[in-house]
Amino acid sequence: MKITKIIVIYVGLIFSFQIGIAFSGPHWSHEEQSKWGAIEDSSQTEVPLMYPYAECSIGKHQSPIDFAAAEVNREKKLNKLRIWYDVDNAPVFYNSGHGIQVNTSLDYKGEVEVGEESYPLIQFHFHEPSEHVVGNKRFAAELHYVHVRADGKILVLAVAIDEGEESAAFQTILNNMPGLGGDKNEGTGIKIDPASLLPINHHHSGDFYSITGSLTTPPCSEGVAWYVLPEPITISTAQLEQLRGFYTNNARQPQDLNGRAILTE
Repeated sequence: MKITKIIVIYVGLIFSFQIGIAFSGPHWSHEEQSKWGAIEDSSQTEVPLMYPYAECSIGKHQSPIDFAAAEVNREKKLNKLRIWYDVDNAPVFYNSGHGIQVNTSLDYKGEVEVGEESYPLIQFHFHEPSEHVVGNKRFAAELHYVHVRADGKILVLAVAIDEGEESAAFQTILNNMPGLGGDKNEGTGIKIDPASLLPINHHHSGDFYSITGSLTTPPCSEGVAWYVLPEPITISTAQLEQLRGFYTNNARQPQDLNGRAILTE
């Protein structure tokens, strides 16, 4: 294993509370999302440590957003986004207690490149319904690929999901996902190619929208680079119902833009 990968995994563990692997902070749920910022950590006695999710309420660059409400800036030059995913020979199917998730193996080399910067893929997970919206349009679900660099910078690649044709890759994930929160299924011998869930025209590159935002779950940390693909993928109605059998309504509501604009190529 390359030393850079070791560093990334170490950082990924440090930031595990941010990307849904594990966090020993106070309990939260999507049903009480309007009050996330006020949730207290009873083990702490001083502000701000008493309020570990305060950024959910006071942050100015929060995610998700309503794309229909945002201005689009086409003048600022963007670095090209390149997606270099490959088959993971030992993925871990993980039920985070808030959603279904696939953690990549320690020696997985899949990543995205933005200009000269590389962001290793640490995990990908699903929300139902979608978190990002376009006016009154909310998609059936949303897929988030989470990437964490050695310096702690986070990039999330988001893909909307519509009802339509069945996805064989998604069915594999559903079939191997534990039913209880906190449980994981590893050593299955099953291989997963994260690229198999991408829109066909985005397996390596393509159009995208970009905006600076936050994690969409507590602690809602900001400084996250969001890249949203304009083309959705599909899963069947039966697969959507199976997804809802794990979690439903695990989506955050759109947040204020506070002057932010969407960037695109």
